[in-house]
Amino acid sequence: MNYSTASSLKFSEEKSNVFPLVLLLLFMGVWLWTLIDTSDINNWFLENTLTFIFGAILLLSYKKYRLSDLSYTFIFIYLNLHVYGAKYTYAENPFGFWLQEILHTSRNHYDRIVHFSFGFLLAYPMRDLFKNTFEFPDKYCWLLPAEITLSFSAMYELIEWAVADLLFPSQGAAYLGSQGDIWDAQKDMGLAFSGAILILVIVFICQKIFSRTSKQHL
Repeated sequence: MNYSTASSLKFSEEKSNVFPLVLLLLFMGVWLWTLIDTSDINNWFLENTLTFIFGAILLLSYKKYRLSDLSYTFIFIYLNLHVYGAKYTYAENPFGFWLQEILHTSRNHYDRIVHFSFGFLLAYPMRDLFKNTFEFPDKYCWLLPAEITLSFSAMYELIEWAVADLLFPSQGAAYLGSQGDIWDAQKDMGLAFSGAILILVIVFICQKIFSRTSKQHL
């Protein structure tokens, strides 16, 4: 390989890191803003415990398990939705109150939006990881994201219970954001699972359409 070819490959490899880096810097800015301007600092740290863990995993595994730019975009959107909820507490989120007024609903539904987004925005990156990095058989690439979404949703609800009832009962109501709904946990899990199913169906349909289009061109 000559010097010009090697330089070209190195440049393209460096260029491919620009988009994820931009997303990281933008998210760090938003994250810092939510911390500085939060209405409940204790709740902010509770809500962001998993954000710290998830972010550390993404950074440490970046070189070995590189995802697509679309996957990082979905993750970026989801994390911003989450930290924006943590800024005010989910039950007191102003965007949720605005929707409540517009749609005439009985509660602030911002937490429902984020739980649905957990499945809708993170199932695709999981499929990307299984298909393009681990090279799992195609059927598992369709099934595992939905199954893992449901499993993680259940685990998160258990963590919420433990944190709110056993570890930090004083922050329990703000952290849970159930707003008096006794079926809040089940609805949250159902929304996350539905979001995962929906995005997988959309991806499947898009693949079929693109496959037919490419065959027609051939």
